Amino acid sequence: MRIHVTSVYVDDQAKALAFYTEKLGFIKKTDLPAGDARWLTVVSPADPDGVELLLEPAGHPATGPFQQAPVADGIPVTSFAVDDVYAEVERLKGLGVEFTQEATDMGPVVTAVLDDTCGNLIQLAAMK
Repeated sequence: MRIHVTSVYVDDQAKALAFYTEKLGFIKKTDLPAGDARWLTVVSPADPDGVELLLEPAGHPATGPFQQAPVADGIPVTSFAVDDVYAEVERLKGLGVEFTQEATDMGPVVTAVLDDTCGNLIQLAAMK
């Protein structure tokens, strides 16, 4: 068994696609019509056949509270691995990305938390 697709709810799929590709550096994998929305996934360019991240529309009434509660508490909904959190934070700040937690040494790991502009906090992490 392996993870094939995981998802984050987004309030605007087009805005999310732009953020996740132009800022974070993912590449679009799948973009298919799905009713009023799209089945829209991105992948890491380092592993284009790896796990897909579904940019899932937050249209269901339950997604609002589900998405807003972790943000209110400062909790990221997922975590992305990077080689160097400090360098990635600087690169992303140069692209206008806002962070709710700066790069922080937490012993065996360095983490930072960014706002994806689509309703989520995302953690960046690198093991030491």
